[in-house]
Amino acid sequence: MVNYFITIAGNIGVGKSTLTRLLADRLGWEPVFEAVTENPYLADFYDDMNRWSFHSQVFFLARRLQQHYALMQKNGSVIQDRSVYEDAEIFAKNLYDQGHISQRDWLCYLDLYETLATMLRPPDLVVYLKASVPTLRRRIDHRDRGYEQTISSEYLNQLNELYNSWASGFRLCPVLIVDTNNLNYIQYETHLDQIWQRIDDRLTGQEFMSLE
Repeated sequence: MVNYFITIAGNIGVGKSTLTRLLADRLGWEPVFEAVTENPYLADFYDDMNRWSFHSQVFFLARRLQQHYALMQKNGSVIQDRSVYEDAEIFAKNLYDQGHISQRDWLCYLDLYETLATMLRPPDLVVYLKASVPTLRRRIDHRDRGYEQTISSEYLNQLNELYNSWASGFRLCPVLIVDTNNLNYIQYETHLDQIWQRIDDRLTGQEFMSLE
């Protein structure tokens, strides 16, 4: 039996954790979830990004590196909710671009990330879930996490732009792009079937087209 390592990538509120859980349940794979609620800086970060951005991103980087290394030791197939690459190349970079992380802190962070990332085996496939800002806002409001309610649409849009650029240029493994604006894989099993079929086709070497 072939063991796979796939990562579900995407913006805040797009549905990564839900898809990770549903696919893991269906396939009997081990899910590895994002350590959002464990971050002691997160609520402070959303209140004052200038002060807490660097602290929050270093926490996420450390946890993600630990997580990635641990799952590399596993024998079975694994499905991961967000990657270390996104933490660094999208979220931390966006905070630096917006002036919330100083150049000194950014260069220190980037040097640490790039050094350690070279030691990690990349996933067999990244599944990038896309959604418009209105869709993200609706999903964020629906899950009602208090610390997320202050996230601005501008911030989500900036992340979307970085995600689109990142996904088109990522070369460590194949990337499957799934537009989720018109998908509801919680309510409709056929939507989940459609996503899994595309994933399976790619993992088994068949040609695929992005779900747009």
